Amino acid sequence: MHYIDEGPKDSNEVFLCLHGQPTWSYLYRKMIPIFLNAGYHIIAPDFFGFGKSDKPNEEQVYTFDFHRNSLLEFIKRLDLNNITLVCQDWGGLLGLTLPMDMPNRFSRLLLMNTWLGVGDVPLSKGFIFWRDWNNSHPDIEPGRLLARQCPHLTEDEKTAYNAPFPDIKYKAGVRRFPNMVPDHPDAPGAKISQRARAWFQNDWSGETFMAVGMQDPVLGPSVMRILRTYIKGCPKPLRIKEAGHFVQEWGDIVAKKALEAFNL
Repeated sequence: MHYIDEGPKDSNEVFLCLHGQPTWSYLYRKMIPIFLNAGYHIIAPDFFGFGKSDKPNEEQVYTFDFHRNSLLEFIKRLDLNNITLVCQDWGGLLGLTLPMDMPNRFSRLLLMNTWLGVGDVPLSKGFIFWRDWNNSHPDIEPGRLLARQCPHLTEDEKTAYNAPFPDIKYKAGVRRFPNMVPDHPDAPGAKISQRARAWFQNDWSGETFMAVGMQDPVLGPSVMRILRTYIKGCPKPLRIKEAGHFVQEWGDIVAKKALEAFNL
């Protein structure tokens, strides 16, 4: 598993940045400098199947538990503490199930257009459309996809998003993620996510900051309104009018506002 490791190792704050699909840690290039300039330690891994991490060819390798367990082990191996979980898309679907099993390691949440796959709430029409589209386009081109919602991307940035996936055989993990979202109560990952929801509603005592890309048709304002009810003490979100699903492309704004809200 490849990861970016920036900032002082002895910092009393760790920002753990988890990406989604079909991106990689490059997605955080606008947020990492803000956290770094504030003097904090930043860790941004690439999920297996993404970025510079290993990419098994077999789609059956990629399961909810495979990804979740790799993150739990990753946090233990690096002995990360006082974590601010920074997450979007699958970064939250997986990342939000972690604090309940290691509550002493997590202090804050920075949430952007994500979800908990509890399986007992209907999936949005936007997500179902996306899952169908993903399944009919097995050789997805990440740079082109991101440019649809982020028209300000340069050609170099689109090339960078494509770089880890030179052809279809590198994209098994990318193809799997939409099909791993729990869509019924007995789906893999649903029970864990339900337990996480209950834990956040009843036991979470950390700080939370939420930013919503208002143009997201998949995990946009309506989905985030529901997620907010799952997180005890979650304040009203920062609404970014022009942002879509990939909120990190407006990440400098989000990072600065989050640090202000956290008084860091």
